[in-house]
Amino acid sequence: MFSKSNKSSAEGTKSNESGQQPAASQDSGVPSIISADLTIVGNLTSSGDLQVDGTVEGDISSRTLTIGEKAQVSGSVVADSVRVCGSINGQLQAASVVLAKSARVTGDISHSTLAIDAGAFIEGNIKRLDEKTVGYSASAKTAAPSATPNVAAAATANMQNTAASQSNGSATKQ
Repeated sequence: MFSKSNKSSAEGTKSNESGQQPAASQDSGVPSIISADLTIVGNLTSSGDLQVDGTVEGDISSRTLTIGEKAQVSGSVVADSVRVCGSINGQLQAASVVLAKSARVTGDISHSTLAIDAGAFIEGNIKRLDEKTVGYSASAKTAAPSATPNVAAAATANMQNTAASQSNGSATKQ
């Protein structure tokens, strides 16, 4: 009943459970949410999903990002996938960009794929880039581990170097 062999197997079970728990929480698919009544002044970095419904004054770096209809972002955005329903004032770099009809983007957009609903507003240059050089995953691979807060800056520099070799186009749609 209280033998050492039972304790060893019980401790082994606990360590296995704790070893599996973090992986399950990372793959839960539940986004971090910045609610409508919240204003953040500073940079946001997430290796998962992020939903912004409030106001962010700073750079955002995330795997997937959703900007809600009433959300306002002032700063650069770097992600693998971005859906914009609100307002972004700054550069946007993502492998996949979707602009809803309520989207308002003032700044350059660098992307691999882009979808724009009728009624979306864009003021800035639109650049199509190679998938390997666009997005959060690409910028995370090129950034040094100690430079995690500067992922957006590194990605922006990478974006500018890549974009210089490609032709520029600009679009304004109201």
